[in-house]
Amino acid sequence: MPGTKTRAVNEAQLHELPEGLGGAHIPPTPLQEFADALSQLVTQKFHELTGGLASIHSRHKALAGIIMSRGLDARQAQVVALSSGTKCISGEYLSDQGLVVNDGHAEVLARRALLLFLYAQLELYLSTRHEDWERSVFVQLKEGGFRLRDNVLLHLYVSTSPCGDARLHSPHELSTQLSASKHVVRRFRGHLRTKIESGEGTVPVRGPSAMQTWDGVLLGEQLVTMSCTDKIARWNVLGLQGALLGYFTEPVYLHSIVVGSLRHPGHLARVLSRRPASLGPLPAAYRHNRPLLSGVSLAEPRPPGKAPHFSVNWVAGTPDVEVLDATTGRRSCGAPSRLCKHMLASHWAHLYGKLSTRTPGAEDVPATYCEAKLGARGYQAAKQQLLAALQAAGLGTWVQKPPEQDQFPLRP
Repeated sequence: MPGTKTRAVNEAQLHELPEGLGGAHIPPTPLQEFADALSQLVTQKFHELTGGLASIHSRHKALAGIIMSRGLDARQAQVVALSSGTKCISGEYLSDQGLVVNDGHAEVLARRALLLFLYAQLELYLSTRHEDWERSVFVQLKEGGFRLRDNVLLHLYVSTSPCGDARLHSPHELSTQLSASKHVVRRFRGHLRTKIESGEGTVPVRGPSAMQTWDGVLLGEQLVTMSCTDKIARWNVLGLQGALLGYFTEPVYLHSIVVGSLRHPGHLARVLSRRPASLGPLPAAYRHNRPLLSGVSLAEPRPPGKAPHFSVNWVAGTPDVEVLDATTGRRSCGAPSRLCKHMLASHWAHLYGKLSTRTPGAEDVPATYCEAKLGARGYQAAKQQLLAALQAAGLGTWVQKPPEQDQFPLRP
């Protein structure tokens, strides 16, 4: 991996890349070529996977993929998770058994698909066959638990700037002359934003309330889901692994983010990796990650027309894509998605039975999904520190889903 000095130079280069890099006036750099290669890997994999589906399922407004590389070598990179989608669940379909996917946006589904890949990699390490655990992306720590191998890097590709503040301001900051109407938009720069239920676009978080209520949503209150910009910024502090995998692994961070279109590199860096400005010391192993940021030389054109109501996801190791109705949060046939909380919790409970003796401080298996998440003490401490820092910086209050959705039992 590059040293600290080299990384600082690379980060500065990537943060300042203008649109259209690779054209006649600016020759492509090795890092730009690497970013282009990541983009091509994801788009080619998506076309390969959806080629046999009805043509409607290959349509998308946003495509995202997570790529794993061995160092910064595109020849040793592979797509491990990908998805499409721009819609969220309608409040009437909320599940108190963890059987739906609330957020069908491409970036969020790609990260959830990555969780399945990481669970499979932990299972691989626990194999009794030496050649299997040698192939795992994880290594075991002397004090217990696991971390990614030193040369394993993860990258996020998004075909268009993430919804929320990153997309809202990107087209406007290219001009130094702001109209009166743009001053209103600029006043909320960096503010937390939420997606609009059953629609597109985002709005600033409203008021100091951080919790939605189950009965309120079922009686017609609009279900609030945090924007992809804000979720990616959160991953840059808490990691991609989430609370449950945090029992077993050190935080898993992105090494780079590649955005296809509708981006302003300076603002993208501010909202994805520099909010809030100061966090203070985080719990052990957590840090304020600042991934390398880049555009692509030639962005894939966004198809015209309305965004489809379905999302497609795939994870390495599975033969087929899964199609979700993003409005209901279930598969097209009505069955639960492999990415829903209930399915992911099942993978966690299975691993917990194997790994609890190797994990420091492990206790009996929690009774509910909520208890399991709260038991990840380091993750929860880092989360509360991040949310408090965002609020103290005047960027708004992170809105939580109704707590009832996380209270389902882990075992029948």
